[in-house]
Amino acid sequence: MAEDELTNYSTDARKIEKLRRKIGISVTPAEQKEVKAALLEEMPQGFFGKLIEEQRQAVALPFWGIAGLGLLFGISFRQPVDFLAPAIGIPIAFNVQKWGWQLQAKRILLKTLEEIEQRSKQPAN
Repeated sequence: MAEDELTNYSTDARKIEKLRRKIGISVTPAEQKEVKAALLEEMPQGFFGKLIEEQRQAVALPFWGIAGLGLLFGISFRQPVDFLAPAIGIPIAFNVQKWGWQLQAKRILLKTLEEIEQRSKQPAN
């Protein structure tokens, strides 16, 4: 659900609001607590994981550049060895962006679950 919401161009608050409705209907409060605990365990605590989550495209950009230069030099200089750069750079760049996308979706889901928990603790006026 969270990855689907990331594809829509909107603010995080709007994404959280949409997810809150979906989660409130389909997931029980006990399951919400289990999912939140599992997400907290899965989220990276180190510098590199947080960097990938927040700046996945900037981290992947050098690998895309290496792949592009390898293609350019391989074609223009007719050097088969230069085709190793795209063979290495493209999978790394793709996996970095994929991992960052998944981390961002988990973070949105975690924020949504925290908001649901806060709203359930507040008395209704």
